[in-house]
Amino acid sequence: MVTLMVARQVSVGRVGAVVGRNVGALRSGASYWLVLVSGFFEPLLYLLSIGVGVGALVGRIPLGDGRVVSYAVFVAPAMLAASAMNGALAETTFNFFFKMKYAKTFEAILATPVRPIEVALGELTWAMVRSSFYTAAFLLVMAVMGLAEPWWALAALPATMLVGVAFGAAGMAVSTFLRGWQDFDLMTAAQFSLFLFSGTFAPVGGYPPVLAAVVQVTPLYHAVELVRGLALGRVEWALAGHALYLVVLAGLGLWVASRRIQRVLCS
Repeated sequence: MVTLMVARQVSVGRVGAVVGRNVGALRSGASYWLVLVSGFFEPLLYLLSIGVGVGALVGRIPLGDGRVVSYAVFVAPAMLAASAMNGALAETTFNFFFKMKYAKTFEAILATPVRPIEVALGELTWAMVRSSFYTAAFLLVMAVMGLAEPWWALAALPATMLVGVAFGAAGMAVSTFLRGWQDFDLMTAAQFSLFLFSGTFAPVGGYPPVLAAVVQVTPLYHAVELVRGLALGRVEWALAGHALYLVVLAGLGLWVASRRIQRVLCS
C-alpha cells in the first residue's frame, strides 16, 4: 500500500526535470567537469600502486572457489566497487548538502509542483549517472590490463550501478541530518574506514573473528563481494544475498531522504 501511494506521487517528467537541472549545472561549470574527471583517478592510482606495485610483493591470493589469482586481479574489483561508492557519495553528500543547506536549490524546486520524493529520486539518478561514469571507465581499464574477462566485466556493470544507487541513497539520507561542514569529517573517516577494511585489500577470512563479523554487516563489504564475484566469474547464490542487502539499503535511504526533505524544507 505504501509503495502504491509513493508510486502515485512520482512523475517521471518531474524527476527528469531535477536531473536536467544537474545536467545544466554541469554544462555551465568547467570546474565541475574537473571534479567529475578527477574522481576516476583515485581508485586507478590505488590499483596501480597497491594492486600492481605491492602486489608484486604479495604474490597470489586464493579465492573461495579454490582458484588462485594475482593480487592485482583480487584488488581491482574492490577498487571498482569503491569507485562506485565514491562517485555516488560525492554527489549525494557534499553537493546535496550544499544545495539543501546553503544554495537553497531544493527550496526553489519545491516551490514548483515537484515533490520531495521526486527531488530525492532526481538527485539519486544523477548520482548513479556520475557513479556509472567512473565504473564504466574503470571496467575498461580492467579489461585492457587483463584483470577481468570482457564478458564478466560487462556482467559486473549492473552490479556497480546497484552499488551507486545504494550508497547514493544512503548518502542523501545521512546528509539530511548533518548540521554543518564540520560533520563531514566524521563521514570522511567512516568512508575511509570502509575503504580500508571491507575486504578490499585482504580477504575478510584473515581478519580476527570479531572484526570480520563487524565488517560483514557493512555496505561496502557486500558491494565488494558482489562486484568481485561477477568480475571474476564466481556466480553463486551468495551474490543474491549481497545484492538484496544493497537493494534494501537503497530503498531505506531513499525513504529516509524523502521524509527528511519533507520535514526540513516543507514544514
